[in-house]
Amino acid sequence: MPRSNDTSDARERVLDAAEKLFSERGYNAVTLRDIAAEVGIRHTSLYYHVPGGKEALYIEVTERNLRHHHEGLTESIARAKPHVREQLYAVADWLLSQPPMDLIRMSHSDMPSIDKLQARRLMDQTFELMLRPIEQVLEQAQQRGEVEHHDLGVIAGGILGMVEGFQAIPDYALDKDRQLLAYELIDAMLNGIRKR
Repeated sequence: MPRSNDTSDARERVLDAAEKLFSERGYNAVTLRDIAAEVGIRHTSLYYHVPGGKEALYIEVTERNLRHHHEGLTESIARAKPHVREQLYAVADWLLSQPPMDLIRMSHSDMPSIDKLQARRLMDQTFELMLRPIEQVLEQAQQRGEVEHHDLGVIAGGILGMVEGFQAIPDYALDKDRQLLAYELIDAMLNGIRKR
């Protein structure tokens, strides 16, 4: 029997609320009651939409968020000029336009709290869906002779982590726009900071 639009809309609201709360607070700080309250439904009603419970819900919304980031990153990179600086600026623009994933919290707090196999699978997906597109930009730039480095994965991880980290800076502490900070960081990585 096909689900009604009301049922799928309600489930989508549950997923949206769960994604928001898990992203803001982390797995351990969010309860199913919190998610139900955010949606405006009874706690017991939540199990109708997510019968697998909190861990299954966390995994589902994390995978959904990773796919969303992957689509956004790959589209942004494809729209940019085929030059490493422009493509990395596009990566920064995408990351700063979205709520942060908070990958450090995920790996240190969220992942140890869920099933080890599921945690490993999510971390593998994080690499493939978020880090790998940035690494591919650098690999293509290397093939064009724009950059040289023996471990482009480390550079890609640094870019991802640092740009995402700009979102943790409180607005009152910023003396520049986050986008400008990200561009300056990318320029420094590409140009090097050593005096020539």
